[in-house]
Amino acid sequence: MSNVVEQWNETLFWWRKKEICNAVEQPRHYCALGAQQTVIAINKAVPILHSGPGCGYKLFRGLSTESGYQGSGYTGGSSMPCTNSTEKEVVFGGEDRLREVIDGALKVLNGDLFVVLTGCTADIVGDDVGQVVKEYQQKGIPIVYAETGGFKGTNYKGHEIVIEAIINQFVGDVQVKKEKGLVNVWASVPYQDSFWSGNLGEIKHLLESIGLRANILFGPESEGVKEWKSIPNAEFNLVLSPWVGLKTAQLLKSKYGTPYLHYPVMPIGANETSKFLRRIGEFAGLDKERIENFIKKEEKKFYYYIIRAVDFFTEFRFGIADRFFNVNDSYYAIGLSKFLVHELGILPGEQYITEDTPEEYQESIINEFKNLTPYSSTKVTFEVDGGKITQKLREYDYDGHVPLILGSSWDIEVAQMKNGFWFNISLPVMHRLVLDRSYIGYSGGLRLAEDIYDSILQTYK
Repeated sequence: MSNVVEQWNETLFWWRKKEICNAVEQPRHYCALGAQQTVIAINKAVPILHSGPGCGYKLFRGLSTESGYQGSGYTGGSSMPCTNSTEKEVVFGGEDRLREVIDGALKVLNGDLFVVLTGCTADIVGDDVGQVVKEYQQKGIPIVYAETGGFKGTNYKGHEIVIEAIINQFVGDVQVKKEKGLVNVWASVPYQDSFWSGNLGEIKHLLESIGLRANILFGPESEGVKEWKSIPNAEFNLVLSPWVGLKTAQLLKSKYGTPYLHYPVMPIGANETSKFLRRIGEFAGLDKERIENFIKKEEKKFYYYIIRAVDFFTEFRFGIADRFFNVNDSYYAIGLSKFLVHELGILPGEQYITEDTPEEYQESIINEFKNLTPYSSTKVTFEVDGGKITQKLREYDYDGHVPLILGSSWDIEVAQMKNGFWFNISLPVMHRLVLDRSYIGYSGGLRLAEDIYDSILQTYK
């Protein structure tokens, strides 16, 4: 009998060890239902969750409170209507409960658009959410639904699912009236990118400075539902991301015949921002003289401040970072890397891409890092497990170099362990308050340089 018990205990220990090894530590993203934050980022849009109790608030805590303390928005946090599905809805179905919650939301919340989002429970049980929502659509109520059960993927995937739902069910099939110079922008994933609001505002400023009008679609710079209704009229779509937003642009091309420009690099600083603006101008057939005049003015100001700080960058007597390591999603990792190499002269160490990038986009991301400069490239690792990344950073052979780790609040410990520097820029962002901070463009590059070196200087007493 004792041998049987010993064998069982050994088997149980092995199983538990295997389970622990398969667990993901320190995830840098959330499940598809995290797209509730995409809805919240649209002015006067209201998410209605058909999910279990606690899902929405936990996602809000992770994507808002722990992402630079960004607040709840118009109807975020505990203001989100939710069915709080329990065993009763699992056994008997939750469609009647969903109707009750939608009716209540329509009575007490002043929204321009309502978006029903399903959680795992509703998707597994098979509630016909589409039919329930259709009943309200037929009454002329601005409401759509999106199946965002957590098992469908990350909140990056959920973000695209929600956008597709709004385009197909709310914007719909309309007569297209193309407006010269109007561009839809698909860039930051709201709240997942802690700096999304400021970044989108700066993109809008850059585009308007060279003669375009931008549908920014999210945040305070957007006109809300009115902008979403004008999506079919855009002259083109701009996808400013390595891959998020491409499926949206392809949908709009097939649905409304709208061409799109894919620019995979987050434009930070003078070098990349000038490339970005010239590429936009070439694609849209804009006035080259106007673009060059704007670039000349902005570059003059940018390099004035950079030159002013050259002595500090090169002769800082306490030592300075000479290798940088991104623990970031691809959007930030590529943009930050190009800026640090081209503008600040810091060389790359290994780069860790954290957002569970689909395989079909990984090669193009690797190529961006292979061609940072004619003389500089770096290894790229796609890894969602923060524990594994931390272990790799601990074991990395720094060969006397001082590392700068650009990552989350979780990465400060390994930076200190390696006598390096750390900059909090990726989720979770718990060491900063984020209002309208942006790192895009000419001014964004200056802010980034200030913030990185501020974080370095604070390590000295």
